[in-house]
Amino acid sequence: MNFRVTKSVVLAVAAAASLMSAGAFAQDKPAMQPADASASRWDIFAGYSYLAPKGTVQVEQPDGTTEPVEYKSVNVGEIFSGAYYFNRYLGAQVEFGFHEYGSGANSSNNDGFVTGAAGLIVRYPTADITPFAHALIGAVDADGPEHETRTFGPDLTVGGGLDYNTPLFHHHLAIRLFQADYEYMHVDFGPVVYGGRANINAARLSAGVVYHIGSIVPPPPVTLACSASPTSVFPGDPVTVTATADLLNPKLKAVYTFSGDGVTGTGTTATVATAALAPGSHTVKCNVTEGPKVGQSADATATFTVKAFEPPTISCSANPTTIKPGDTSAITATGLSPQNRPLTYAYSASAGSVSGTGTSATFSSAGAPTGTSTVTCTVTDDKGQTATATTPVTIEAPYVAPAPVQSALCSITFEKDKKRPTRVDNEAKACLDDIALTLQSKSDATVAVVGSSTAAEKTPPKHLRKGTTAPDFAAQRAVNTKDYLVTEKGIDASRITVYTGTSDGQKVEDYLVPSGATFSVDGATAVSGDVKAQPRKALAEKHHAKKKPAAAK
Repeated sequence: MNFRVTKSVVLAVAAAASLMSAGAFAQDKPAMQPADASASRWDIFAGYSYLAPKGTVQVEQPDGTTEPVEYKSVNVGEIFSGAYYFNRYLGAQVEFGFHEYGSGANSSNNDGFVTGAAGLIVRYPTADITPFAHALIGAVDADGPEHETRTFGPDLTVGGGLDYNTPLFHHHLAIRLFQADYEYMHVDFGPVVYGGRANINAARLSAGVVYHIGSIVPPPPVTLACSASPTSVFPGDPVTVTATADLLNPKLKAVYTFSGDGVTGTGTTATVATAALAPGSHTVKCNVTEGPKVGQSADATATFTVKAFEPPTISCSANPTTIKPGDTSAITATGLSPQNRPLTYAYSASAGSVSGTGTSATFSSAGAPTGTSTVTCTVTDDKGQTATATTPVTIEAPYVAPAPVQSALCSITFEKDKKRPTRVDNEAKACLDDIALTLQSKSDATVAVVGSSTAAEKTPPKHLRKGTTAPDFAAQRAVNTKDYLVTEKGIDASRITVYTGTSDGQKVEDYLVPSGATFSVDGATAVSGDVKAQPRKALAEKHHAKKKPAAAK
């Protein structure tokens, strides 16, 4: 009997091994099955089984009589099965059961059963539990309840059970909470001593573990996302590319690769050297691979932009902005590079010269004409990009004193003294006294005296003797005015110039002529030197004497 136990265990182990080998062969590399994955392709079950056979054998005794003997329950048994599913719900199953030796008051009971059957199995898989039912047909190698020789017979099995899916071994392991089956077995031990026929109705209860292999639907494909940071840079700034994969099989090794201009990296990150890249958009290709099968690799791309260097800017100012010829002005330039590039400065001027480097320079107006000189400030970065700004500097013209001009002084009239129309009266003297004071205060000035006469005075009298010249009242008035200033007020005669004018009137107009000024009055004529200052009485008598009758002569 010990041999039978050993044989049963060996057969059970061999059956389980063959089923697991078949499952492993059917799928080279078991795929990971997440909790929400599709149902497994293979289920391998091993567990404990209790068998309760019900049947009576009419055992023929040596004395020719028959005695009914009943089968007893078998408390210790093993059960193994393997199921291959055609789809999510329906599959084919092979099952082996080993139940050796019943127990009871009848110590002669030596019943035992080794069953093997195959058939269909149906299930309803969910994330947590999987109920199933099966119907199998096969054979049984059974012992009798007394001393019968082991004999094969047909075996029919109908039943079902419930599996609980655990997260263990990446959701490959489940616990069979129970499996309840009805078995019908028929065995004919023959018409011999200790023979007989048995029709057995058995109840079988089992529990154990289930190992899931494969998947009805292939696992979801690997996904990959690829991103660049930062997404916009200037040449020379680094860019980091990060690849993020999902739905990888942790049992497989994922290999990441990157490609693109200036791209280097291993693992899930890569860096991009942008110094040599042209401005514009650039793309990095990312790939992850964990095997040669479909869905075990994925591609993605990441883009970034290389911006062109922005040119610098500059402002320029002068202090002071207005200078005299020969003076200087301080020039200040302020340059700015958006990328903080090194900057150099240069200066020029439309007139004059500029000297200096850096942000400060000096403008010199030496040799520059008066007016505005434009100073140009230029800044250049290390990429050759430039910017300019200008500032004006005004060079003032040298001060030139205004040219001296004549100015009118007081005027005197000769209308009141009808008998002496060229005489300088007391009212006229008051004016001339002021003129004298002016000449005394302005020692370098001169006076122009312009005498005038009326139209009547300019008309020669009818009684004028032949060979004589009519008196020039305008000239005489000017000469008499000068004479007063010279004789009465002590003014140097060289400082007084006398003229006759064209205006109509008995007057003298006086003009102050500063040093450097030129006297000019329309129609004014210098009086010749032969006009002398005369007493008013003599001139009047000469001019107004009436022609006497001839007899009187």
